[in-house]
Amino acid sequence: MKALIQRVSQAAVTIDGQQVGAIGQGLLVLLGIERDDTAQDVTKLAHKVAGYRVFSDSDDKMNLSVQDIQGGVLVVSQFTLAADTNSGRRPSFSSAAMPDQAEPLYRSFVAALQQLGLTTATGEFGADMAVSLVNDGPVTFMLQTNNKG
Repeated sequence: MKALIQRVSQAAVTIDGQQVGAIGQGLLVLLGIERDDTAQDVTKLAHKVAGYRVFSDSDDKMNLSVQDIQGGVLVVSQFTLAADTNSGRRPSFSSAAMPDQAEPLYRSFVAALQQLGLTTATGEFGADMAVSLVNDGPVTFMLQTNNKG
């Protein structure tokens, strides 16, 4: 399971011109789910995202998490994060979870963040979405489970 997190001052998702999710200050999480991902990966990654210290404290050091600042989290499913790009010029998606496996894990990830007290917004699983954001920094990190990071 992979989460590309971006520290944002605002982010939103629109589908067919309609805004379906938005946050102010917080994290945009692009979530990629792979075939071997499990409920344990969901829990591990949700805790990591919630507690990852990427926001500045009063000394301008990255010592605060999205929980600490009471920021929002916008979670967007993005199967392309599971791509294998090691050979050729076209990505392979053979390691990406099929939608019937990925969607429940995606929904569990969102629920796990909410159980940690985070205000969350989402896109729509499997939809063609337009994601807009103001990247604060820019600050972007790739977080992974399954001993990948």
